[in-house]
Amino acid sequence: MEENKKHIWKTIIIAILVLIGIGVTIDLAYIYYQANFNQHALPSFCSINDFIDCDGVAKTIESQFLGVPLAYWGLFLYIFMGIMLIVDWLKKAPFLKFLEVFKNKFHYIAALGLISFLISMTLFGISYFEIKKLCIMCLVTYVLNFIIGLVAVAGLEGHFIGAVKQSWLDFVEALKPVPYRVAFIVVMLIAGGFLSWTYTSAQFSPALKGYRAFGEFLKLKTNIYAVKGNTLGSADKDAVVLHVYSDYKCPICGTANLMVHKVVREFKNVRVEHHNMPLDKSCNKYMSQDFHIGSCINAKYGLAAEKQGKFWEVESVLFEKAGSTEDSVINALKESGIELDYDKLKKDAHSKEVADSINKDIDYAFSKGMVGTPSMKVGKDFEMGVKAYPELKKWLIKHGAKPKHLLF
Repeated sequence: MEENKKHIWKTIIIAILVLIGIGVTIDLAYIYYQANFNQHALPSFCSINDFIDCDGVAKTIESQFLGVPLAYWGLFLYIFMGIMLIVDWLKKAPFLKFLEVFKNKFHYIAALGLISFLISMTLFGISYFEIKKLCIMCLVTYVLNFIIGLVAVAGLEGHFIGAVKQSWLDFVEALKPVPYRVAFIVVMLIAGGFLSWTYTSAQFSPALKGYRAFGEFLKLKTNIYAVKGNTLGSADKDAVVLHVYSDYKCPICGTANLMVHKVVREFKNVRVEHHNMPLDKSCNKYMSQDFHIGSCINAKYGLAAEKQGKFWEVESVLFEKAGSTEDSVINALKESGIELDYDKLKKDAHSKEVADSINKDIDYAFSKGMVGTPSMKVGKDFEMGVKAYPELKKWLIKHGAKPKHLLF
């Protein structure tokens, strides 16, 4: 009787934790969708600054496994745990008789709690040390996984080691009957085929798709193609001009910046002209809420550097190191070693001329429907987003760009 009460309370506690986990992972799935598929989405409630940034984490390649967002894997985990809690009741239904193979539900939940927690700690390390951003909602699931494992393992012989061992023995035993073995193989083949499709197509992971298209540039920590001065590419008046409308706080814009720096090296007659389109309501009248906070102050200092003939070298620093405040921008520029008159720089950054220039670019971009960053224009041809590097070169050639290796 006492043992039954313990099982009931254990089931209730785990059920509550599982329901919380389902709610959190559904929210994470929504954050993932908004961050990756809705270019007009506003920051989520757990994107607080440059470090605590759920949206930023969601946009990285590490936010998926085999092309499936980690939030979906987490949701599957909690649903499976929930099913295990009621498996003894479910297996009574004739059409669910196959569930009889699940004999020790708490062992399975404890083993899954342990495994998922170890994976969570790995993800935490990647997030903290590599991505350098933290997702608060992700941390909630890490804690939930740990607590679920602790609750499930309470009273089990051998604790976690015993739970893992028993789970493995039950798995092996479940595959002994031929029908179950065949069913398992079929399910694995279907799952393998699905995961193969999600990974190769990257339909659910723009970050994975982007890595394949822009991997060469995503790996770069600094702009190895950086130039000095105010001209990027050919100064010839008849050059093919690639206009780039960009935002210094837009991650993919930094990748686009590396691409355009490289592309001018490969063509005789291409020039890149940068235009500011900060999605920051402090200077963008079309923004009703905060989005890329700090992009306005970065844009101002980029234009101010242009007045000292150092636009492109400063521009690379702004993409790589500048933060969201004026002090962080100035500190990044000083640390870069670029020689600038900082008194003049600050005065110019807050000048009416610079503000008018930014407003002019913003008005033009929005009038043409270029409401996302980066956006590009060659001649009368507009593109929102960034092309894969080979496609960018084809686009320029279509408009008359001549590769340097050609003799004509």
